Amino acid sequence: MRNIIIEQEMYRLAVELIEKRYPEGWGGAGVVHTSANHYYTSVSNDTANSSACLCIETGAMLEAHKYNEKVTHCMCLVRDDENSEFRVLSPCGICQERLRYWGTDVQVAVTTKDNDLKFIELAKLQPFHWTDAYPEDELEHWEEE
Repeated sequence: MRNIIIEQEMYRLAVELIEKRYPEGWGGAGVVHTSANHYYTSVSNDTANSSACLCIETGAMLEAHKYNEKVTHCMCLVRDDENSEFRVLSPCGICQERLRYWGTDVQVAVTTKDNDLKFIELAKLQPFHWTDAYPEDELEHWEEE
Protein backbone atom coordinates (compact mmCIF):
# COMPACT_ATOMS: atom_id res chain seq x y z
CA MET A 1 0.00 0.00 0.00
CA ARG A 2 1.43 3.39 -1.03
CA ASN A 3 2.14 5.89 1.70
CA ILE A 4 3.39 9.20 0.31
CA ILE A 5 4.32 10.53 3.77
CA ILE A 6 6.64 7.56 4.40
CA GLU A 7 8.12 7.83 0.89
CA GLN A 8 8.82 11.55 1.22
CA GLU A 9 10.35 11.11 4.68
CA MET A 10 12.62 8.37 3.34
CA TYR A 11 13.75 10.68 0.54
CA ARG A 12 14.39 13.51 3.01
CA LEU A 13 16.43 11.23 5.30
CA ALA A 14 18.50 9.94 2.37
CA VAL A 15 19.29 13.44 1.13
CA GLU A 16 20.19 14.55 4.66
CA LEU A 17 22.56 11.60 5.14
CA ILE A 18 24.22 12.04 1.74
CA GLU A 19 24.81 15.75 2.32
CA LYS A 20 26.26 15.09 5.79
CA ARG A 21 28.34 11.98 5.01
CA TYR A 22 29.46 13.04 1.51
CA PRO A 23 29.62 16.87 1.44
CA GLU A 24 31.65 16.73 -1.79
CA GLY A 25 31.75 14.28 -4.66
CA TRP A 26 29.73 11.11 -5.05
CA GLY A 27 27.23 10.14 -2.36
CA GLY A 28 24.69 7.44 -1.71
CA ALA A 29 22.32 6.45 1.09
CA GLY A 30 19.86 3.67 1.75
CA VAL A 31 16.72 3.97 3.87
CA VAL A 32 14.22 1.40 5.04
CA HIS A 33 10.95 1.92 6.89
CA THR A 34 9.55 -0.78 9.17
CA SER A 35 6.18 -1.89 10.46
CA ALA A 36 7.22 -0.43 13.84
CA ASN A 37 7.34 2.97 12.07
CA HIS A 38 11.11 3.22 12.37
CA TYR A 39 13.47 4.49 9.69
CA TYR A 40 16.95 3.04 9.36
CA THR A 41 19.64 4.54 7.13
CA SER A 42 22.93 3.27 5.79
CA VAL A 43 25.77 3.88 3.37
CA SER A 44 27.96 1.51 1.39
CA ASN A 45 31.17 0.38 3.01
CA ASP A 46 34.41 1.70 1.52
CA THR A 47 37.07 -0.87 0.75
CA ALA A 48 40.14 -1.19 -1.45
CA ASN A 49 38.66 -4.38 -2.94
CA SER A 50 35.39 -3.43 -4.65
CA SER A 51 34.21 -7.06 -4.63
CA ALA A 52 33.99 -6.80 -0.83
CA CYS A 53 31.55 -3.85 -0.94
CA LEU A 54 27.93 -4.18 0.08
CA CYS A 55 24.93 -2.47 -1.47
CA ILE A 56 24.06 0.92 -0.02
CA GLU A 57 20.80 -0.20 1.59
CA THR A 58 22.15 -3.42 3.15
CA GLY A 59 23.07 -1.80 6.47
CA ALA A 60 19.58 -0.37 6.89
CA MET A 61 18.05 -3.78 6.17
CA LEU A 62 20.34 -5.37 8.75
CA GLU A 63 19.34 -2.78 11.36
CA ALA A 64 15.68 -3.68 10.83
CA HIS A 65 16.55 -7.37 11.04
CA LYS A 66 18.59 -6.77 14.22
CA TYR A 67 15.52 -5.28 15.90
CA ASN A 68 13.24 -7.97 14.43
CA GLU A 69 11.16 -5.43 12.52
CA LYS A 70 9.43 -6.10 9.20
CA VAL A 71 10.68 -3.89 6.39
CA THR A 72 7.76 -2.21 4.62
CA HIS A 73 9.68 0.20 2.30
CA CYS A 74 13.20 0.39 0.89
CA MET A 75 15.04 3.09 -1.07
CA CYS A 76 18.53 3.70 -2.45
CA LEU A 77 19.41 7.27 -3.43
CA VAL A 78 22.63 8.49 -5.08
CA ARG A 79 24.17 11.55 -6.65
CA ASP A 80 27.26 11.87 -8.86
CA ASP A 81 28.63 14.91 -7.02
CA GLU A 82 27.46 17.80 -4.82
CA ASN A 83 26.10 19.66 -7.88
CA SER A 84 24.19 16.71 -9.38
CA GLU A 85 20.57 15.68 -9.10
CA PHE A 86 19.67 12.87 -6.72
CA ARG A 87 18.63 9.65 -8.45
CA VAL A 88 16.82 6.60 -7.15
CA LEU A 89 18.40 3.25 -7.94
CA SER A 90 16.06 0.26 -8.13
CA PRO A 91 17.19 -2.57 -5.85
CA CYS A 92 19.65 -4.93 -7.49
CA GLY A 93 18.88 -8.64 -7.71
CA ILE A 94 20.73 -9.43 -4.48
CA CYS A 95 18.82 -6.74 -2.56
CA GLN A 96 15.57 -7.99 -4.06
CA GLU A 97 16.39 -11.41 -2.59
CA ARG A 98 17.25 -9.80 0.76
CA LEU A 99 13.99 -7.83 0.79
CA ARG A 100 11.91 -10.86 -0.15
CA TYR A 101 12.51 -12.15 3.38
CA TRP A 102 9.83 -9.65 4.48
CA GLY A 103 7.40 -10.59 1.71
CA THR A 104 6.46 -9.61 -1.80
CA ASP A 105 4.46 -6.61 -0.61
CA VAL A 106 7.56 -4.60 0.43
CA GLN A 107 7.41 -1.23 -1.35
CA VAL A 108 10.64 -0.47 -3.23
CA ALA A 109 11.73 2.80 -4.78
CA VAL A 110 12.49 2.35 -8.49
CA THR A 111 14.42 4.22 -11.14
CA THR A 112 12.25 6.19 -13.58
CA LYS A 113 13.17 7.99 -16.79
CA ASP A 114 11.81 11.29 -15.47
CA ASN A 115 13.44 10.84 -12.02
CA ASP A 116 10.11 10.85 -10.17
CA LEU A 117 9.92 9.32 -6.70
CA LYS A 118 8.04 6.08 -7.36
CA PHE A 119 7.56 3.01 -5.19
CA ILE A 120 6.15 -0.33 -6.33
CA GLU A 121 5.58 -3.70 -4.69
CA LEU A 122 8.56 -6.01 -4.81
CA ALA A 123 6.28 -8.59 -6.50
CA LYS A 124 5.95 -6.28 -9.52
CA LEU A 125 9.74 -6.10 -9.82
CA GLN A 126 9.91 -9.91 -9.70
CA PRO A 127 6.92 -11.26 -11.63
CA PHE A 128 8.62 -14.60 -12.34
CA HIS A 129 10.48 -15.24 -9.09
CA TRP A 130 12.01 -18.69 -8.59
CA THR A 131 9.98 -19.28 -5.42
CA ASP A 132 6.87 -19.69 -7.59
CA ALA A 133 8.15 -23.23 -8.25
CA TYR A 134 7.43 -24.22 -4.62
CA PRO A 135 4.30 -24.35 -2.47
CA GLU A 136 4.09 -21.32 -0.18
CA ASP A 137 3.99 -23.46 2.98
CA GLU A 138 7.44 -24.86 2.10
CA LEU A 139 9.02 -21.42 2.00
CA GLU A 140 10.30 -19.62 5.06
CA HIS A 141 8.89 -16.10 5.27
CA TRP A 142 8.20 -13.30 7.69
CA GLU A 143 5.31 -13.82 10.07
CA GLU A 144 4.12 -10.98 12.27
CA GLU A 145 3.28 -11.90 15.79
